[in-house]
Amino acid sequence: MLNTIRHGAPTDKPTLMIAHGLYGSARNWGAIAKRLCDEREVIAIDMRNHGSSPWTETHSYHNMADDLAEVIAAHGGPVDMIGHSMGGKAAMTLALNHPQALRRLLVADIAPVAYQHSQIQYIHAMRQVDLAKVERRSDAEAQLANLGVEKALQSFFTQSLDLPNRRWRLNLDTLERDMPHIMGFPETEAQWDGSTLFLSGAASDYVLPEHRPLIKARFSRSHFAKLPDCGHWLHAENPRAFVATARGFFDA
Repeated sequence: MLNTIRHGAPTDKPTLMIAHGLYGSARNWGAIAKRLCDEREVIAIDMRNHGSSPWTETHSYHNMADDLAEVIAAHGGPVDMIGHSMGGKAAMTLALNHPQALRRLLVADIAPVAYQHSQIQYIHAMRQVDLAKVERRSDAEAQLANLGVEKALQSFFTQSLDLPNRRWRLNLDTLERDMPHIMGFPETEAQWDGSTLFLSGAASDYVLPEHRPLIKARFSRSHFAKLPDCGHWLHAENPRAFVATARGFFDA
C-alpha cells in the first residue's frame, strides 16, 4: 500500500487526502496539510514510484487510481481529495473509476487531457547528478544548476534525495518508460457527478477555456477558479490563497 503521512486527528468532517504531482512527495505538501488539519484529518500520500511508496513496473493513471482507492478503503470510506498535476489526473481517474470513494474533489492546475510537452528532460538531469559527490542537498542543487535546471526546481527535486544512501526516491526507470501515459489521460466515457473544483494558477496555461467542454462532459458538477500571482505550482507560490480556497470549497 502507498506510504502516507497523517496530519491532525479524525473529526466529524471527511478526511482530506492529498495526491502530489510528478517528482513530488507527501512531504512537499506538509505546510498545506498542517494549515488544513485544524478542522479535519489530512492524509498526504506518496504516489507509486515516489517518496517511500513501492516501486512498480508500470505507472498508469488506472494504476494510480486503484492505489488511491485501496488507501481510501483501508481508511474506511469516502474522503475529500486534492490532486495536483499528475496527482490531479490520478484523482480524476479515481472519481471516474471508483465514484463512491470521493465526496468532493479539488483538481489543482491540470485538465483531463493529453499534453504535448514532456517532463523527461528532468529525469535526464537527475541521472546526470554525480551522487558520489553529494554530501548535502546544495551539492546536488549546484550540479542541477550546471545542467540548466531552474532554481525553484533544483530545490524541489532535491527534496526527493535520499542523502544517506545517495539515491533518488524516484523510480526514474519506470517514470521515463511510462512518460507518455503520464502526459496523457485515459480515454473514457465515464462521468462523475460529485462536486469538483478546477483551481488554476492565473499565470498557468495548463487549464484552457477549450478544455472546459470536455471537463463538463466528464465532471458535470465542475466549477472553475483561478488564484492570482501564481503559475502551475499554485499551492507553493500562493499558499495562503490556496488554503483559503480549499477550505471554502470543502466546507461548502
